[in-house]
Amino acid sequence: MHSPTDQAPLATAPTGALPHDENWRRSIPAQVFLNHFFAMDYHIQHQNDLLDVAKFPVFQQFYGRHTDDTRRALEKLLLNSWSAEYALRITPVVNDEQYLQSSLHWTFPQAYYSALFSARAFLAVQGVNVSNEEIIRKRIGNMVVRGYYPASIGYYALGPINSYRIQRLPMAKRFAVPGRSELLLPSRAGSAQAELAQFLKTTRDQRVRALRNAIQNNPKTALRSPKTGEILQKFSVEQYKQLAKQIGYTTYFDMLSRLRISSTNREIERFVDSEIDVKLFHQSLVNIVSHVNSVHEAYIAKSLGMMAYRQLVAKLPSYLQESFVRERMNTIIAPMLEQPQQDDEPAYRMAA
Repeated sequence: MHSPTDQAPLATAPTGALPHDENWRRSIPAQVFLNHFFAMDYHIQHQNDLLDVAKFPVFQQFYGRHTDDTRRALEKLLLNSWSAEYALRITPVVNDEQYLQSSLHWTFPQAYYSALFSARAFLAVQGVNVSNEEIIRKRIGNMVVRGYYPASIGYYALGPINSYRIQRLPMAKRFAVPGRSELLLPSRAGSAQAELAQFLKTTRDQRVRALRNAIQNNPKTALRSPKTGEILQKFSVEQYKQLAKQIGYTTYFDMLSRLRISSTNREIERFVDSEIDVKLFHQSLVNIVSHVNSVHEAYIAKSLGMMAYRQLVAKLPSYLQESFVRERMNTIIAPMLEQPQQDDEPAYRMAA
């Protein structure tokens, strides 16, 4: 794990390559994508605020809902999340650049689906057992805005296209993302926040356009000109405001979903054939997923009670029990929960 105070590597064309080198030009989209996720990881390391979650009123008052069905669903969802994270973690251990490059086909979706199943478990312990990714996205977005997440992943975007408002990235405006001719990786807190603001914007752009296309490509839902009855080719400001309301908030969860989109839209080929630092990309994804999942696991353990959470982990296959799951439980989750004011909390108290 890199230190947030370290000077970030410079992502320039390889030694001997000319600025117009075709291979390097083909690598630019992949390098931009790496910059985004590196910034996400950098911001997490710089904030270093995971343990702050235990101080949140929403955390201290978090009890969840528990039935036998909830427990079974929870165990299955966490097993899926941890299995995907395990597979993600062991891939970068292989010290073979070509293997790492080709492994992006499964690494990207592993990162997303680990976070997705973790989010589903977080919702399930609250009595919300849903599998529809759009519903999950909106619920997680609302929880980001309501303050369930630390500042490291608590930022979000809202508003209509061309008028987005970026929240909880206070340094982003002062460090506008510069021209990408050198494609610098963020090396300071301000440039990381600016990169994250750009990532939120492009991610929200994609959401808006996808929703607009879905509406306009369906004759039953398409908006039409009141004068001609023809399907509209351009949306008004007011119509874009309506799209923004339907989309809700854009958060870290939408950003991670870009990994799924990239793997299914053949964009992945750009990364496999690129000249980016694949090992750095892998490590950034491992760090991000670990952080997101740790937040969810803390809430789940708070809801179950530490004893019940330990019992859940004890049921896992040995390859998971003896891995990061136990280490995270002992070094992060338990210290957050095993505090005097929480020792006597009932493990299965119902949420109000």
